[in-house]
Amino acid sequence: MNITVIGAGKWGQALHFAFLQNHKSIITSRTKKDIANFVSLDEALVNQYIVMALPAQIVGGWLKKNFKYNNQKVLIAAKGIEENSGRFLNEIFSDFVPSDKLAYLSGPSFAAEVIKALPTALVVSSKNENTAKEFCAFFPKFIKSYASDDIVGAEISGAYKNVLAIASGVCDGLDLGLNARASLIARGLVEMQRFGLSFGAKEATFLGLSGAGDLFLTASSVLSRNYRVGVALAKGMKLDEILQELGEVAEGVLTSRAISKISKERDIYTPIAREVSMIIDGKSPLKSLEDLLS
Repeated sequence: MNITVIGAGKWGQALHFAFLQNHKSIITSRTKKDIANFVSLDEALVNQYIVMALPAQIVGGWLKKNFKYNNQKVLIAAKGIEENSGRFLNEIFSDFVPSDKLAYLSGPSFAAEVIKALPTALVVSSKNENTAKEFCAFFPKFIKSYASDDIVGAEISGAYKNVLAIASGVCDGLDLGLNARASLIARGLVEMQRFGLSFGAKEATFLGLSGAGDLFLTASSVLSRNYRVGVALAKGMKLDEILQELGEVAEGVLTSRAISKISKERDIYTPIAREVSMIIDGKSPLKSLEDLLS
């Protein structure tokens, strides 16, 4: 099959590498990069199968400016919730692509390990079972893929775990210990599930690869950009300084604000996400800890 990856960051490049194992894959981004099979955007949009690995906060604007629908099937590989509108990515894409031709990628997947061909398992979720299975078939042997129909659950898990990873990084940055981190992650999983169920997601999704699997990974490793943001915030660094030093997008930063806003509007109890959003906006991590414990 011919597959296009749009977005040549670390995750986009890792997926491009994975697809190249058994298929023809091309990749594109806003700026030219020295990558095998890099093409122009016009060339990239010709393929029937498109994998979108752009940061969540820029996807909507990019689609309006660049996307031309021509019966393509699209796999969303970003993880986040649009800050300004509070819309999920599948809602944003549905303005441009029929829902039965959309799929969402989730599960534990550090780009640095995928590009080394280390084993993992991922979930492809779609309202159309055939669409999910088609994208599942693209992955190489070192990636076990599962099809699901719970797009909402997968997307909320993928977005929420980044926020919880920031909280976990704050916990470790404050040297609160392993007991505290385990407690935080466990309560974070409950919180993430509570948020997701209010949107009609399936409970099982949060206990599988998309939920617990991705959360456990992202909230416990320095390979996670969001975790590193949390550690740095706990050490007293300013957010702008952290993001400049990071040099990559940490989706949990703006997603925390989106979740906090949505939770307030829908009266959903999400104390960890709320505290993360307030830390992002300048609240003392120690004060947040005190408020959570009380």
